[in-house]
Amino acid sequence: MVYGVPKFSVGIEEEFLLVDLETRGLAKDPPKALFEACSAALGDKVAHEFLRAQIEINSPPCDTVGEIQPHLAEMRACIAEKAAEHGLAPIAASTHPFSQWSEQDHTDAERYNIIAEDLQAVVRRLVICGMHVHVGIGDDDLRIDLMNQVIYFLPHLLALSTSSPFWQGGDTGLKSYRMSVWDEMPRTGLPYFFDSFTDYQRHVNVLVQAGLIEDGTKVWWDVRPSARYPTLEMRICDVCTRIDDALAVAALFQCILRMLYRLRQNNQRWRQYSAMLVNENRWRAQRYGIDAGLVDFGRGEIVPYEGLLEEIIDLISEDAEALGCKQEILHLRTIRAEGTSAHRQVATYQSALKDGQDTDQALKAVVDMLIEETKDAGRTGVLPLKA
Repeated sequence: MVYGVPKFSVGIEEEFLLVDLETRGLAKDPPKALFEACSAALGDKVAHEFLRAQIEINSPPCDTVGEIQPHLAEMRACIAEKAAEHGLAPIAASTHPFSQWSEQDHTDAERYNIIAEDLQAVVRRLVICGMHVHVGIGDDDLRIDLMNQVIYFLPHLLALSTSSPFWQGGDTGLKSYRMSVWDEMPRTGLPYFFDSFTDYQRHVNVLVQAGLIEDGTKVWWDVRPSARYPTLEMRICDVCTRIDDALAVAALFQCILRMLYRLRQNNQRWRQYSAMLVNENRWRAQRYGIDAGLVDFGRGEIVPYEGLLEEIIDLISEDAEALGCKQEILHLRTIRAEGTSAHRQVATYQSALKDGQDTDQALKAVVDMLIEETKDAGRTGVLPLKA
């Protein structure tokens, strides 16, 4: 089958938690005036999320990842400025270091009220944030074909984004505890294999006709065909605290999809592995992030993440050039060398304890670090190519 050449346009959605600058805890009920001020400044680029203590930003679709950077910087700065007027601040982290989920309330809106009633305690624990990356692929069947293949790479993407090592005041030992909370929800995890878009839509229609869901927006897989836009939406990642990291992860997803499309044009495709196997790497990314390697199923062994990353960078070099995101792809090496937000959070916590602070003070120090990094506009540079 011959598909039309996809645009591979790209957009990023980021979810933030709002914290009280005095207590560093979650803002249980941020004032309506804050959201009104953000909406007045940013329009439909900003939105409510499930929790009252959350706020979401959405970049416009862009041709290159680099074009997204000023949008993210502007939106983060705007929210930080408006929040500060109310004694609050946004943090780009997928869990809050110490606030209790039982003390949070959901946003009073029809969609969220329905979800709260339907899912009960499962959704009440959903004090988590994520980053979603949309890549424009206009052909419906091609979108499904690439979704089937990109599943293999989802753990690699998660590992680079981890920002949720703490939960309710404790170090979980996981780099992405968000995934543990998220996986309690229905219709999450790896997507299933579909022969075509018609096949996919037929399955969704069964759920809709049975009255289980209103539409495909309540299919919450790690990657899915967007129900609103002609895009493939990657949802597995934690929200990145640093803008540079977010851009790098988005560029990687964009490039991998273009690489898979190139294979398809040459009558080739990425080997498909069972969900049983990919889920092992998904767990390793959730538990260890980039620290302990992932399984190379072709070799049948665990390979250090650094080696896997270099292989992927080499594999997509042509695509990074074509999509104008070489700088962002090379920043992946900086993430590998310096660690993700999860590493910096744990290091901040341990350093504070070592300096004689108690547990509560150390956790607040983590929040302070997240506040500062969330405000940073990024563009710190990349590690050079290896000699």
